[in-house]
Amino acid sequence: MKVDNHLTPNWRKIPQHVKALEADGYDGVGTAEMNHDPFFPLLLAAEHSENIELHTGIAVAFARSPMILANLGHDLNAYSKGRFTMGLGSQIRAHITKRFSMPWGAPAAQMKELIQAMRAIWANWYDGEPLRFDGKYYSHTLMTPAFAPQDKEYGAPKVILAAVGPIMTEIAAEVADGLIIHPFSNEKYIREVTLPAVERGLAKSGHSRENFEITYSPFIVSGQDESAFDAEKAAARARISFYASTPAYKGVLGVHGWGDLQPELNTMSKQGLWQDMAGLITDDMLNAFGVMGEPGMVVGEMKKRYGDFTDRTGGSFGFVNSKQRLDMVAELRSA
Repeated sequence: MKVDNHLTPNWRKIPQHVKALEADGYDGVGTAEMNHDPFFPLLLAAEHSENIELHTGIAVAFARSPMILANLGHDLNAYSKGRFTMGLGSQIRAHITKRFSMPWGAPAAQMKELIQAMRAIWANWYDGEPLRFDGKYYSHTLMTPAFAPQDKEYGAPKVILAAVGPIMTEIAAEVADGLIIHPFSNEKYIREVTLPAVERGLAKSGHSRENFEITYSPFIVSGQDESAFDAEKAAARARISFYASTPAYKGVLGVHGWGDLQPELNTMSKQGLWQDMAGLITDDMLNAFGVMGEPGMVVGEMKKRYGDFTDRTGGSFGFVNSKQRLDMVAELRSA
């Protein structure tokens, strides 16, 4: 199992941070599209590292055109000498239309077409294929030599897709190189819904599971003492309640019989009752959505519950000291 960490959001500290993560033996480092651009920091990380893999986890796909993404993916993969993976996600309609002011279609169908369009652009650049992509959402039929990159030694980056629902998951297995399982998931949902969808997508593409990478980083609730544990528990409850308020995620709650909680949380979110929402997340829910317990049992439980389907995971483990963290990372990597 490969183990990743998050890149610091402080760009001035990225050079020393990525060097430290590489020295600690992490396999990869990622960025997220939160309050900073997810691509720019990875350029700094590429400049100040040699072997660690770099990925966006995730960049919002529908905020950009396939051509923009193709350029970003090429540049980062070329500069990092083949170490970049483009992790994409759809976001939800309100953010795409109201925050990014971009059009919204049928998200799974649009995502499939976006990835196919991006691959058509790369096929033109790297293999000399004519650029003749004309779909429902995207059309790319013009590329002149002046706009095609020349540093083509490392080819196209890998593309992985974040998904929650079975349709988007199936699309990921059909057209992407890997799947990022949303942290707001649970073992029962993954085994009953996610993994069967992966198999259906792989069957459509003809690709093998061995060449399809699944990333899953569950919620971890732990701490060296009671106050630290309580703080982690409160933070997890807040995040889970936030995700659970999303209508598209109702099915994840439903496998445990908690589906009625979703509309209640959604109503509360519109009223700004964020603290009250967190109070509805029980210990049973915390245990279902992740690993909760003392630091010494975390890695063993992760391997036991998720080890047979997880190819890479997150291992920041901020609740232990540096020596314990490195031991936990090494134990996970041996899985």
